[in-house]
Amino acid sequence: MADDPIQAAHAHLRAHTTGDLRFDEHLRPVKYVIAPDGRLVCPVMVAMLGTADTVLFVPDYSDDVDMIELQVTMLPFEERGEDGAQADRWRIHHGEPEDVRWAYLSIDAARFGELVIDGEALMIPNPLAADEASLCKWMNQEHTSDLRALCARFGSMKVESPLMVGIDPRGIDVRATFDVVRIPSSEPMPDAAVARSALKKMIDVASVMPE
Repeated sequence: MADDPIQAAHAHLRAHTTGDLRFDEHLRPVKYVIAPDGRLVCPVMVAMLGTADTVLFVPDYSDDVDMIELQVTMLPFEERGEDGAQADRWRIHHGEPEDVRWAYLSIDAARFGELVIDGEALMIPNPLAADEASLCKWMNQEHTSDLRALCARFGSMKVESPLMVGIDPRGIDVRATFDVVRIPSSEPMPDAAVARSALKKMIDVASVMPE
């Protein structure tokens, strides 16, 4: 898929689930997921919540070749409240968190290469959010071996017990033992029907390629 610079930045953000969060003079590695409305979700330290200057570097601050820098605003939420599903979604991707507070990270602005991007342009709602659970169930129950092939062919990683944990128009997220493997889609997936068709096509390709 040919991307304009903003779409390329969004693809980069979607392709990762980890980064380094700078708050004041501190720097801490974090893991995140992307909520259905496009905001980021992650567990945070209490000290982070009172910080005015918060920047997330994806994948990390030391990578000056392929990195996106996000100026973010944190909005805390309660795990037991109406937003608790996002904490559950994070756990499905990453396991149990070290920190016990939760926050949405709204993107105020971003720097990607020499481009400065308004944050609203990167917080794109996921049109597959309502179908995500059923699509993951379909792949995990009916295509386990195919997931292994997809990870090897399109994710460049051998995964013995893959678990599909997320999907969006650009690809799928597969949980491995210690990480989340991103499998980019070979074509845009705007709805569930197209997603099923696209994944079947990728499975056909992966099945004839050596793992």
